[in-house]
Amino acid sequence: MSNDVGQQELSSDSMHRYSRQERFTPLGTSGQKKLGQSHVLIVGCGALGTSIAETLVRAGVGHVTLVDRDYVEWSNLQRQQLFSEQDAQQRLPKAVAAKRRLEDINSLVKVDVHVMDVRVEELESLIAGVDLIMDGTDNFDTRLLINDMAQKHKIPWIYGGCVGSYGITYTIIPGETPCLNCLLGAVPLGGDTCDTAGIIPQAVQMVTANQTTEALKLLSGHPEVLRRKLLSFDLWRNEYVSIGVDSAKKSDCLSCGDHATYPYLSASNLEKVDVLCGRDTVQIRPSRRQTVNLEGVALRLTNLQEGAVESNPFLVSYSIGAHRLVVFPDGRALIHGTKDIAEARTLYHRYFG
Repeated sequence: MSNDVGQQELSSDSMHRYSRQERFTPLGTSGQKKLGQSHVLIVGCGALGTSIAETLVRAGVGHVTLVDRDYVEWSNLQRQQLFSEQDAQQRLPKAVAAKRRLEDINSLVKVDVHVMDVRVEELESLIAGVDLIMDGTDNFDTRLLINDMAQKHKIPWIYGGCVGSYGITYTIIPGETPCLNCLLGAVPLGGDTCDTAGIIPQAVQMVTANQTTEALKLLSGHPEVLRRKLLSFDLWRNEYVSIGVDSAKKSDCLSCGDHATYPYLSASNLEKVDVLCGRDTVQIRPSRRQTVNLEGVALRLTNLQEGAVESNPFLVSYSIGAHRLVVFPDGRALIHGTKDIAEARTLYHRYFG
């Protein structure tokens, strides 16, 4: 069989690719066409990001852009569904490995990837022509950056997070709903991460099922059926809560209020990262002053049984492999054993939340 004939068969079969989705009356052929004309930016290619990407690519979203700074590790394979053992062996960048798999799943979708640490300049360069931003990140500094960028450019975005058996998601529509900055008092900001508290893949799947359903509603032209509530759940405890948060919208919010200044796009409100001269150490200071429970941090790290924990009333030190991480009560940390800022930030968010 010639390549031309194979291409013809692919084209013919592709006509039926979305038939089951188009038969879903609220979506239909017109909604499917809108999906094919949409561009979605997914920030983060971990558990949330890979699940979101696979769902949207299978659904026929026409253009997907992925951005992530990390590479595939063995511990990712339990829940990050686009990756294989070979990806972990080769330590492939997550975005690159995801692109390969996604193009095998649906060659009709344009998949762009960027291996980079997302800050203001990088996100500004990726935002052009995007219809929706999906949150696949693992830290609030990046989420607050996404939030301000989305407000500035009037682009909807869908927040999601999970740890253990707990998950949370909310769809943010600039000019209509409260933004993430408005909700900071309501959104849990605990220090647990997947690396310290673990995670079951079902929590990931539940979050992304809700995120991507909201995405299909928006992209297919049905904003009237959006949930418009903050959803949280704990699968292990069989707890599901849907919270109306419209009243949380603040007219004086600096991110989405009447006189917005987008504070998290300003250098003064970004996470501060410095390579300390001659010390093979990176210092990280969070964008907002924090009060860290050092005893709680020490207990979580001790329970990992992976590295050596030392603590006193002033700091917690955690030695693992070639690195030593030291965190202080205000959230500032020293990452010893590297001059690589991206690596230091990954370690910081992995162990300190």
